[in-house]
Amino acid sequence: MALTGRAALLAALGSIPVGILEPGWTGILAVNGPLALACACDFALAAPVRRLVLSRSGDTSARLGETADVTLTITNPTGRLLRARLRDAWPPSSWRPGTEVESSRHRVTIPAGERRRVTTRLRPTRRGDRQADRVTIRSYGPLGLFSRQGTHKVPWTVRVLPPFTSRKHLPSKLARLRELDGRTSVLTRGEGTEFDSLREYVPGDDTRSIDWRATARQSTVAVRTWRPERDRHILLVLDTGRTSAGRVGDIPRLDASLDAALLLAALASRAGDRVDLLAYDRRIRALVQGRSAGDVLPSLVNAMATLEPELVETDARGLTAAALRTAPRRSLIVLLTTLDAAPVEQGLLPVLPQLTQRHTVLVASVADPNIARMAQARGNAEAVYEAAAAAQAQSERQRTAEQLRRHGVTVVDATPDDLAPALADAYLALKAAGRL
Repeated sequence: MALTGRAALLAALGSIPVGILEPGWTGILAVNGPLALACACDFALAAPVRRLVLSRSGDTSARLGETADVTLTITNPTGRLLRARLRDAWPPSSWRPGTEVESSRHRVTIPAGERRRVTTRLRPTRRGDRQADRVTIRSYGPLGLFSRQGTHKVPWTVRVLPPFTSRKHLPSKLARLRELDGRTSVLTRGEGTEFDSLREYVPGDDTRSIDWRATARQSTVAVRTWRPERDRHILLVLDTGRTSAGRVGDIPRLDASLDAALLLAALASRAGDRVDLLAYDRRIRALVQGRSAGDVLPSLVNAMATLEPELVETDARGLTAAALRTAPRRSLIVLLTTLDAAPVEQGLLPVLPQLTQRHTVLVASVADPNIARMAQARGNAEAVYEAAAAAQAQSERQRTAEQLRRHGVTVVDATPDDLAPALADAYLALKAAGRL
């Protein structure tokens, strides 16, 4: 029987027989004095693990889909050379599948009294807080015959933030906002707009905008220009109940709602409006209030990072009461929820008048793109049945949206890729019409 590696070394040192105890297991059947002495020396020369000093540094946050580097510093205060393998353990969702071993395991050699750094690169696959578990170190002697093993708790937390993929739409929406704000030649007139300046009348101007007093003082007809009001209050209400847990495409509905809310918050804060956040199902899951324009987006992203769908039915009355407490003055309430018939008809519609009589209400919902594809499918009997079911689902959704509109609610129903820009467009339309 051929012997390799440590088994051959052991046999050479002690001339001991080595045999197969079980399939796949090699055992030592006899040990003599020289071998025992070699093993004892190897064990004694292995650096002790418990006396090592470990600390962390590096990233404390990262957007979903990006990497986070966490550095582990190992100090060897012993008088022996440390030859070791270590495993830096994190939750499974800290890496893409199949990359954990490569990312979390390291070899280190640290002379006595010195320190070394190793870096663990995380690429989280879920939002929320990822906390380091423990560091397991196996210290070997110079012959590699025996090892010491121990673990250290080295706390560290990396917060995984929403990816905010809709940020790419922000420049185009800001360009439209500048048009509404009077920074270009396009000026608007609406019920809730504020007086901006006077200019000379040109054919096509609304005659109601003519300032007759200013006209009497000069030789040309003067008209007033208007700009949308600033310092309006916008309350983003996220429904985190069971319907937000449904997956649409590759992400939960809640994640698409978060992305749309972030784009609207970024746009509204640039417009000079105040933005608050309320996440609710049967209790308040997150609340962000009173942040300045420069601080509102980081605060929202941080609060949204740990939000997860709760598998409970949303309490519509509790949600309405919490929204009214959070928005005591007239506001734009943006409710990101479902348009499924049962939750709306049994939960939202009975309490909706409490919101609409004091506030402007906008309901945004994530539509499933698979439904539209199914509605167009043909070719065999199964596809026809799927198309009929999809058409029925679309009809019920449209009927629910129409019920909301009859109560004066603006409804945005779009797929995950289109929801964020559609919601931003609805906000700009309300602002242009002076309804904020």
